Amino acid sequence: MGKRSSGRKIAMQLLYQSELRHQPMAEVVPEFVTANGAQHDETVLWACELAQAASNVIAEADVVIQKYAIGWKIERINPIDKNLLRLGYYELKYSDTPVNVVLNEVIEIAKQFSTEESPKFINGILGSFVKNECLRES
Repeated sequence: MGKRSSGRKIAMQLLYQSELRHQPMAEVVPEFVTANGAQHDETVLWACELAQAASNVIAEADVVIQKYAIGWKIERINPIDKNLLRLGYYELKYSDTPVNVVLNEVIEIAKQFSTEESPKFINGILGSFVKNECLRES
């Protein structure tokens, strides 16, 4: 598995921890890095940067998630799925990572960490976001 793929998994886990613990990312990241002895691990450092960046736009991401999660309140979405959607939103909107890479990676993480229905749910929301908002900006 590539460094970026591993980093995305870690970033999702950091976002998840931050939400469940009700702690800001600024507290979760240093604790994670210290606990894992990863001060010099490039993948972990990139994951922490990615998680922090995604965390900075959670309110914005949640508006988009709510818009495309037809029939679902943001509070009812599985926390793993919600944080994968937030991560995907951030990368699609603010990074230069190709759309197909972001979608594929987020869906693969959902297959590993979430429910059987999650990949389709996530793909539907992020796919609609890409179709309706990202492709228009190009």
